[in-house]
Amino acid sequence: MLILALLLQGASPDPRPIYRGGARELDVAPPRIDAAVRIDGVLDEAPWSRAALLTGFSQYRPIDGRPAEDSTEVLVWYGPDAIYFGIRAFEQHGAAVIRATLANRDNIDADDRVQLLLDTYADHRRALLFAVNPLGVQEDGVLSDGVEASAGGPQAGGRFDATIDLNPDFVFESRGRVTPTGYDVEVRIPFKSLRYQSADPQTWGIQIDRVTQHSGYEDTWTPAVRASASFLIQSGRLTGLTELHRGLVMDLTPEFTTKVNGAPGATAYDYTTEPDVGATLRWGVTENLSLTAAANPDFSQVEADVGQVTANARFPLFFPEKRPFFLEGLEQYDTPNRLIYTRRVVQPLGGVKLTGKLGGTNVAYLAAVDDRDQSFTGSNPIYNLLRVRRDLGASSTAGLVYTDRVDGSDYNRVAGADLRAVWRKLWFSQAQVVGSWTQDTAGARAGTLWDLTFYDRTGRAYGNHGEIVGVSPNFVAGSGFVPRTDFVQARLFNRFTWYGRPGALVEQLSTFILVSPLWHYDDFLHLRSTIEGGLGNTWTASLRGGWGVTVNFSDNQQRFDRAAYAGYATDSAGTPFVTPHGLYNLLGGNAGLNTPNRPLTFAVNAGFGAAPIFAEAAAGRELDAQATVTWRPTQSVRIEALWTHQRITRSRDRSRFSTTDIPRVKLEYQLNRAIFFRYVGQYFAQRRYALVDPRSGQPLVLDSAAQQRVGPAAGSVVNSFRSDFLFSYRPTPGTVLFLGYGTSLVEQDAFRFQNLRRTGDGFFIKGSYLFRL
Repeated sequence: MLILALLLQGASPDPRPIYRGGARELDVAPPRIDAAVRIDGVLDEAPWSRAALLTGFSQYRPIDGRPAEDSTEVLVWYGPDAIYFGIRAFEQHGAAVIRATLANRDNIDADDRVQLLLDTYADHRRALLFAVNPLGVQEDGVLSDGVEASAGGPQAGGRFDATIDLNPDFVFESRGRVTPTGYDVEVRIPFKSLRYQSADPQTWGIQIDRVTQHSGYEDTWTPAVRASASFLIQSGRLTGLTELHRGLVMDLTPEFTTKVNGAPGATAYDYTTEPDVGATLRWGVTENLSLTAAANPDFSQVEADVGQVTANARFPLFFPEKRPFFLEGLEQYDTPNRLIYTRRVVQPLGGVKLTGKLGGTNVAYLAAVDDRDQSFTGSNPIYNLLRVRRDLGASSTAGLVYTDRVDGSDYNRVAGADLRAVWRKLWFSQAQVVGSWTQDTAGARAGTLWDLTFYDRTGRAYGNHGEIVGVSPNFVAGSGFVPRTDFVQARLFNRFTWYGRPGALVEQLSTFILVSPLWHYDDFLHLRSTIEGGLGNTWTASLRGGWGVTVNFSDNQQRFDRAAYAGYATDSAGTPFVTPHGLYNLLGGNAGLNTPNRPLTFAVNAGFGAAPIFAEAAAGRELDAQATVTWRPTQSVRIEALWTHQRITRSRDRSRFSTTDIPRVKLEYQLNRAIFFRYVGQYFAQRRYALVDPRSGQPLVLDSAAQQRVGPAAGSVVNSFRSDFLFSYRPTPGTVLFLGYGTSLVEQDAFRFQNLRRTGDGFFIKGSYLFRL
């Protein structure tokens, strides 16, 4: 006992302040240390011994409220011009189970990782995300609370933890290393890369999230729970941040691009060269306001969009924004129903953006002048996009949006207001009212869009969601993405969730019950019957070890709109096509399985059921299947294969209506953190057979307007093969060198790879350099 007492007396307590998340010690006062450290992944320098220690993590997914299986320690301190984080992630199963690859930036979702969420305005609406894997490879973006709340789907009334946009890139340093007991990572985030309040001292929100792939578990520092309408409101705080020095924030990025485009000519294959020079200037006007201007920016994409099935599509398809100029601050333009969609600006000659926050008001403005090739009048289309959102209370908001597109004498203007109110922690309600005014060759017209979420309850075991949205026939969002008009739809969800005991095979089981009737706009106002929609039931299960299973059943109906089949005839004499009234009891289902993130990962999904054939107003049977295989044989090599298949047959005689196969392969080799090589190959094989009358089986005859809507009555065949090669050197965001080649080929018979005919190809070189003044 004497020896023990002497040992205890001689032991020195840890001098660092310790903050245990599980014990609700959530107000962190990190020390200010006027020093610098080398970012090498080794936490052995003096400032780390004085840093605040954040520990006591708890599990968030799949089951919230339980102690974390593995311990995590995060050290934090700040200096005059940067904030520093040191991460020690312990792994009780040893280094062999740690998933870490030498990946390209923003491509570490299949790796173990730690995410630092900094809410620099402490407003619980948005947080900057800085993620690192065990080797220090970076992923960054913006997490926005409440953006997609009313979009419907299983998330509504379910696990509500916001939307993450990984497109923004921030300049920060990170290095990591795998150790026998886990991994260590060192991070330095300069204040130049952040926007924050104009105050001294400051308080920031902070949440730390650790993802472990071998178990499929996600742990958070503060005890985050499912039973909340907001994820960020459950964060901790960094307090007493004082005398933060950004200095002059002025980034100049000149760009040089050379494109060599090839296409078949009258007598030979011709190439044209398009050299181009542009520049982007970003100025941090204040700590919380940024102005960005671009002259002749390059908007080339370095990877083709993933192919989508179009044989039976009725509405435009959505593709995410990828172009650098639009990405910074893009989350601030978010509105319900996507009233701002920057891909409408196709090839601008120049643009200017102002984004930031003034007090409790977020402001985002974008102006751009597009190329004349995008004009219907021979003018340069001009875009003005404005989004203003005011914070109300702890996490509620009120917003305004205004957009216009002016093309000579033609114009489209949209103005609207929205309100989101969080109440009693578990509930939120949301409303949006929008008007549009359009003048073009079709004349002058006005339309409305309205969307009301009566309630959304995010409980741990029970959640629900009730919403109704309507879009009038003449509503036009020329600067947004509203793919459908002339409808009113109700969306009613109920969710029930069960949780397994620790170590159980089924860790979480949820079922979503959906009722979604849809009316024509005028039919709803006059209390007439629905035209489509029905009942759906989805089951999702999280299994031990990170496996996932999804099963869905549905029973829908579809009425066909007679106006949509104007210009149809059943013979060359012009006998009018008689539109069938509709289809009922369209039963269907699908099932999916995904394996845990391992070096070899699989995900499959298949569905079959009754479905409408819209081009013929006929009953059909649809088979959909998709399989993805990802293989990471080494830290530097990634191979991903994706196959999408769809087959639609006619119920009347089992004849084929369409077949689509889209195999896609992506090969990546990461030489080091700055250099990688990539090949993307995608084959698009789609055949739609000749249209026939669903009653008689005779060929249909279409006039030119109808053919423009649905394609030729005789059917169509597309067998195209696209290959893209890319060399990328990107040491920091903004400084890049891309060397690429892409080619498109077609053939008569699918997957023969014989007599392939080149329809276009091109080489490109792009270089840019980030000057931080």
